[in-house]
Amino acid sequence: MHLARRIDRIEPSITLALAARARALAASGRDIVSMAVGEPDFPAPAIVRETAAERARSGDVRYTPAAGLPSLRAALAAYLERTRGGAWQAESVTVCHSAKHALAASILSIVEDGDEVLIPLPAWASYFDLVRLAGAEPVLVPSPCDAAGFHPDLDALSAACTPRTRAILINSPNNPSGTVWSRGEIEAVANLAAERDLWLISDEIYRELCYDGVEAASPASISPAVRERTIVIDGASKAFAMTGYRIGYLAAPPEFAAAVAKLSSQTNGSPNTIAQVCYERALTEWPPELETMRSAFSERRTLLLGGLAELGLFTPEPAGAFYAFPEITPYLGDFADSGSTGFCEALLEAEGLALVPGSAFGTDTHVRLSYATSTENIEEALGRLATFLGK
Repeated sequence: MHLARRIDRIEPSITLALAARARALAASGRDIVSMAVGEPDFPAPAIVRETAAERARSGDVRYTPAAGLPSLRAALAAYLERTRGGAWQAESVTVCHSAKHALAASILSIVEDGDEVLIPLPAWASYFDLVRLAGAEPVLVPSPCDAAGFHPDLDALSAACTPRTRAILINSPNNPSGTVWSRGEIEAVANLAAERDLWLISDEIYRELCYDGVEAASPASISPAVRERTIVIDGASKAFAMTGYRIGYLAAPPEFAAAVAKLSSQTNGSPNTIAQVCYERALTEWPPELETMRSAFSERRTLLLGGLAELGLFTPEPAGAFYAFPEITPYLGDFADSGSTGFCEALLEAEGLALVPGSAFGTDTHVRLSYATSTENIEEALGRLATFLGK
């Protein structure tokens, strides 16, 4: 069977392979604890569930415009004004099936075959393959790390720019590390984008999940000039625990937002109607469950970081999202050929603990643990990890 070359550009998912092995072990009767899932373990807020049921019962579930319901686009523009500053128009917003869809459509609307997109590491694995699928090349730029997280290396980013570079793709709060870049760091990367005439794609899906009073800055808030070259990616999955509703958006200059809507009209059609009305209600009424969820994540973060410190694992402190990204370099001697992937495979087989290897995020010296799970699971996971490291 002949398949298009673009399919061959996509790398097999390490994460999915390990998840499949974990399911197989569980099906065979093994007791498996997973710290691998990047999904809130809370249900969607009550008003979201109520709205979904009401709209389905009404029978008024039809196509919407490709760019999304006008009322949702207006609600998102108002939300952007509250959180990113400045005046936003509904025409700057295109609603998509998810933040991942918004990201994919944005990349497809920017790059041509042979172009390049700079991606500071560590970074969500899907970035690499979405860029490749669009015919471009992801240029991965390592970031220095300290106790506060991974920081953009401006010199390395600048040196990585070529005449084929079209965009810089950033993510703060970061998956997998939880790092939140300072406003100064965001501004420095924005200045580089302006200097090199590049688009700045800013994945801000974890923006509402920050801790200890930290606020995540957006390039769109730096200046009107920076905003003109910024594409904000966001959605309902993380902040409102609406992962299965599949709804997100991008915010950009109106001409770019219209271009993505044009692309969507011929590929995905209109976004899900029920998910759109649910998202609109969550934005306009701001459910109290959000603060409950954020408080729970903060407590779990403290528990996990304390346990990792007791194990002697250096872990940059996550100021946002719901991941910890400890360094495992001292334990990689037995995995010289397979790195963090081999470490995680061995851990799963020996102790029934599922983590995500840092190799999936371009940083092979670390592993990712999600604290979007119960305190009981976190405590059990720490115990199993201690046993494995002891061996």
